[in-house]
Amino acid sequence: MSSARPPFKEQGFTLIEMLVALAIFSLAALALLRLGGATAANSARLREQAIAEIVARNLAVEAVTDPEPSAFGVATGEMVNAGRRWRWTRTSGRSPEARILQIDIQVAPAAGGPGRAHLIVFRRAPL
Repeated sequence: MSSARPPFKEQGFTLIEMLVALAIFSLAALALLRLGGATAANSARLREQAIAEIVARNLAVEAVTDPEPSAFGVATGEMVNAGRRWRWTRTSGRSPEARILQIDIQVAPAAGGPGRAHLIVFRRAPL
């Protein structure tokens, strides 16, 4: 009997296969980096939006709980919340129901940029 060796089979990946795998991995990594950047930008925008809504709700609570309803017309002002200055506008007028006062509140950053809020509340109108 002769000791014949089984035919030699190469194992492993070819250079072409490795380059294709590396290209696919790099495309996936770039997509994840872009997604991370977009998520960070959206998170900052949503944080500013949430703070603007808090400022608008604070103003609404003041307007609704004030013993005397606010006079008809437009009032403006600024306030500081979360370390930022916010410019607000409150417009008071009659609603379609004469006994109810409609108060429209708009809030925006004093320095501009993202984070705006708009809120409408109702309360008893002055007699």
